[in-house]
Amino acid sequence: MRHRRAITIGIATGIALAVGGGAYAFTASNTVPATTVGAGAGAVTGYTVTNLHYSLDATTPANIDSLTFTISPVVPSAGTGKVVISAALSTGGPTTYTCSTDTTGATVTCATTSPQLTATLLSGVTVVAAQ
Repeated sequence: MRHRRAITIGIATGIALAVGGGAYAFTASNTVPATTVGAGAGAVTGYTVTNLHYSLDATTPANIDSLTFTISPVVPSAGTGKVVISAALSTGGPTTYTCSTDTTGATVTCATTSPQLTATLLSGVTVVAAQ
């Protein structure tokens, strides 16, 4: 009986080693390239928006075709600078419009025709700018 038990334990151990070794044989290795990571801090300041001007459509003056304003500090048109406005509407909003800057980066123009912005629905404008 003792001999039979030792054989059973030996067989079970052999099977366990075979299964474990087989699983290891099918494991893939990964190659991870060297990378750099870091953290830093910097001051974040706001922009000043002035001289907000609404350009009304000549045919339908209730439609606002574009918004123009001055922004400081400037947001260069080249590179990563971006200005977006979000028009808060009394119903169905807000609607977001992408803007462009002039060559100096001081004057921003936002076409508001797609979808058409209307004076009757406009209740506020939020400017989001980044450099």
